[in-house]
Amino acid sequence: MEIRKYSPDDESGWVRCRVLSFLNTAYFDNVLREKEKYLNPAIELVAIEDGIVVGLIDVEYETEERTVCSRGTGLGGMIWHIAVHPDYQRKGIGSQLLLQAVAAAKEIGLNRFEAWTRDDQWVRNWYVHSGFKQVDSYLHVYIEDNELEGALKSEIPKLKPIQSFAHYVGEDREKVMTKFKRVHECVCYEKQWKS
Repeated sequence: MEIRKYSPDDESGWVRCRVLSFLNTAYFDNVLREKEKYLNPAIELVAIEDGIVVGLIDVEYETEERTVCSRGTGLGGMIWHIAVHPDYQRKGIGSQLLLQAVAAAKEIGLNRFEAWTRDDQWVRNWYVHSGFKQVDSYLHVYIEDNELEGALKSEIPKLKPIQSFAHYVGEDREKVMTKFKRVHECVCYEKQWKS
């Protein structure tokens, strides 16, 4: 297996790897049809085996403090995507991608990574095992059908909302979690190092 910088020729494999790796997670419906492009510089790595993209990591990073990351001091990087194709999981590919991304980040003077994920326990365990600490969280709330009554209203005549996605940052999480069927805790992890 080879880990190298992402190339535009990798886009189709990148998309396929990300879609397949997210299928059995709380992000199952977060489907991208093309690779994201970033406003700031990014560390973009892919793991290749037999000509196939089997893993990826994208870290958009700051050249000015607090322009990408939501917390911390100094320059940081946001892990927007990290994924390993399901047929290649549990072989350390994600950890190898992270190690190479951290090495690249240190070379350019970053002092930390930030990553947000949902409530898949195995993903959270991976972040903790990889040296990240949980530093924040809020709720992702999907509101559908009859749940919309009393939660969302259209001010446009004859426009009836049937689905909504919302962030809940309030204190009464239990109330929100019992009122709606699909609620995920979105958790921020941070990994720091000395640059």
